[in-house]
Amino acid sequence: MDFKDQIKQFSERVSKLKDNIHTEEATKNAFIMPFLQILGYDVFNPMEVIPEFICDIGTKKGEKIDYAIFRDGVPILLVECKHWKQKLDVHDGQLLRYFHVSKAKFSMLTNGLIFRFYTDLVEQNKMDEKPFLEFNIEEIKDGQIEQLKEFHKAYFDVENIYQSASELKYINEIRQLINQEFQEPNDEFVKYFAKQVYPSMVTSKVLEAFRVLVKRTITNIINDTINDRLKSAISKPDTPFPPEPPIVTIPTNVDTQEKEIVTTQEELEGYYIVRSILRQKVTSNRITHRDALSYFAIFLDDNNRKPLCRLYLNNSKKYIGLFDSDKKELKVEIQTIDDIYNFGSQLDNTIEIYLDAKK
Repeated sequence: MDFKDQIKQFSERVSKLKDNIHTEEATKNAFIMPFLQILGYDVFNPMEVIPEFICDIGTKKGEKIDYAIFRDGVPILLVECKHWKQKLDVHDGQLLRYFHVSKAKFSMLTNGLIFRFYTDLVEQNKMDEKPFLEFNIEEIKDGQIEQLKEFHKAYFDVENIYQSASELKYINEIRQLINQEFQEPNDEFVKYFAKQVYPSMVTSKVLEAFRVLVKRTITNIINDTINDRLKSAISKPDTPFPPEPPIVTIPTNVDTQEKEIVTTQEELEGYYIVRSILRQKVTSNRITHRDALSYFAIFLDDNNRKPLCRLYLNNSKKYIGLFDSDKKELKVEIQTIDDIYNFGSQLDNTIEIYLDAKK
């Protein structure tokens, strides 16, 4: 029987016996010791597995940890056990203290159902607050079994496990963040997608509408992925999924209290004037624009690193913003948009800077 089959069999054993386990000691005998045996360690060899291992902590002498696994006379894994009904969150501080005074590089906190593995990725010789590997033995996944296999006596290598721990730590944290975003996407997550597809300003009202759409899209992608895998594995009809959320209408009108970007006819005329001035330098389709609340920006190649000018036309005074070789803006007052023609040489100089940079 290979390691994976042993773990699966152990998982079934835990599920079958747990309701008959009433003490912490019984948890150790029924679950923890068999688990350590599956990892290849001889629980009856006091040179390999030491129960009630003494860890002196400062002035406290004779403090004991449930098990210490040794290799070549050096502790490699500390094990702290609790009754299977106990939550582990209130016990990790005790293991942290043991870890600090031990030479072991890894520690395990378990109640026979939940297994948490720790090391010192954040600060050397100080156990991390978060485990790098955690699983419920009744729901253990194949990938977690492969990670657990690194602790088997036959494969145990401190450097390899430590490297894997570093990767797992960040993978698990990223996974948690992704799960959070999938369940309840935050504003920045939603705004990222809304800005890509929504043609106008993303107001709070638009944001809330897109939040529902983003959640719906994520659900659809997950369902499609599952369906594709089912189709490749079996020939039965697709497994039905829960009904989709109702269709959401993206608002096109914004409350009067919220500002909205409106591109005026005068701004477009100013854009066409700039385009006509620079037509001698580049083709007209390379002169692009983007509107903002306070100004109308004109670029080369739709690149915000290549600003040509800015038009400020929506207040009582009108201005054109010109850029020098350092891309510093100088605002000059104009009376009408026809005055833009007076700045043809400055616009030529600006575009020449970008064109020369490509040569």
